[in-house]
Amino acid sequence: MRIFLTGATGYIGKRLLIQLLNNGNHVICSVRDKKRFDLSPYQTFKDQISVVENDFNDDSTLENIPQDIDIAFYLIHSMSSNADFSKAEKISARNFAKSVEKTNCKQVIYLTGIVNEKDLSKHLQSRKDVEEELKSDVYALTVLRAGIIIGSGSASFEIIRDLVEKLPVMVAPKWLKTLCQPIAIRNVIEFLTGVMGKKSTYNKHFDIAGPDVLSYKQMLKIYADERGLKRTIISVPVLSPRLSSYWLYFITSTSYVLAKNLVDSMKINVVAEKNSLAEELGLQLLTYRESLRLSFDKIEQNDVLSTWYDSFGNYRYSKDVWNFLEIPKMGVFKDRQSVRIKNEKKTLDKIFGIGGKNGWYHANFLWSLRGSIDKLFGGVGLKRGRKNSSNLGAGDSLDFWRVLYASREEKKLLLFAEMKVPGEAWLEFKIVNDILIQEATFRPLGLWGRLYWYAVLPFHGYIFKGMIKRLADEK
Repeated sequence: MRIFLTGATGYIGKRLLIQLLNNGNHVICSVRDKKRFDLSPYQTFKDQISVVENDFNDDSTLENIPQDIDIAFYLIHSMSSNADFSKAEKISARNFAKSVEKTNCKQVIYLTGIVNEKDLSKHLQSRKDVEEELKSDVYALTVLRAGIIIGSGSASFEIIRDLVEKLPVMVAPKWLKTLCQPIAIRNVIEFLTGVMGKKSTYNKHFDIAGPDVLSYKQMLKIYADERGLKRTIISVPVLSPRLSSYWLYFITSTSYVLAKNLVDSMKINVVAEKNSLAEELGLQLLTYRESLRLSFDKIEQNDVLSTWYDSFGNYRYSKDVWNFLEIPKMGVFKDRQSVRIKNEKKTLDKIFGIGGKNGWYHANFLWSLRGSIDKLFGGVGLKRGRKNSSNLGAGDSLDFWRVLYASREEKKLLLFAEMKVPGEAWLEFKIVNDILIQEATFRPLGLWGRLYWYAVLPFHGYIFKGMIKRLADEK
């Protein structure tokens, strides 16, 4: 079958894409910027993939959607946007529906949230509104409603992980008593592929969830138990939604906007209505503990395929980040270091393993301090880390950087800063004729940008000189 896949670079989309390709389908991946789409993981299936550039909030970009598609997946989500995401989501869904109605598509499959409560958060209400916008007389709509998705790299898993791993004692908001019904990412993908072309699911919605109904507090406790950690959780009623949002934001890797929307949703029970879809599809639903164990295995094997922060929607440059591939030469400040290396492979391994748990090889306490300051001013901080400890690809997040270019063959890595900074910043590593060149470039924004550069200049001298020495070191 020919499948039209939106959200192909997102957490769910990347995992679904692999399964669709393995099943022999041809997949047309819809992305806002082709430069973001890294084909390298899919070389085995390169004849089964097409890529088109669409922005469903801009109907002038939708003329290139192929006519000959059989099924379309709608996996677009704007919750982490700073703008009015509910309005943006409606426009996006409406434009998608109108575009797909012009094709041969027989079925649209939409993954959304469980919306069984009377009073919904803004986020969940928006998801329900999108469902209404996607309904059509031309194609059949199948809606799968999921609660918390558990898998390595998922927002929910990473937040739980951050809280439990970092806090021996948690003074937590009262919404920890709220009930939810988590589902393993593996089961989500099985549901998405299982309903493809299944006429009994046309123009219907189904809640999909695992077998366990748990409070958020129980989920944290079970995680701690699985990791062999002793944790004390004290629920207090005094934390307002705003304070709760800041609590999540400073402790975990989430952005403040996402934390705020999550807190709004976490006050509402997210429990599935029973249905027989899992039995009809022959699926074995994983328990919460089983989902956690699978996630731990993926992390230990360094085999995390996608993470929630693969999406650019949370950060200030969004899709325009690719406009920064070319480092400017005029009107910039530079810190350029170079050193001759003896072991090219060792140095390349260090370059492509930089950041995350591996750290920055020198003055890590200053990197941590800069990350904390970034968080304090509403930035992403260092908590995002990296999804793979040894490999990097274009579009990957790397602490408070975004990978713009990564090629071991060309011996080059280019990073662009997503931290809060009065200007734009790049960090480039490359090896030319046994010489390692490390170059930090900063284009200041006005007077504040220039003052910022001179203020941090003494630290740069210490950090960057030490870092290049460690990169060149054979140890």
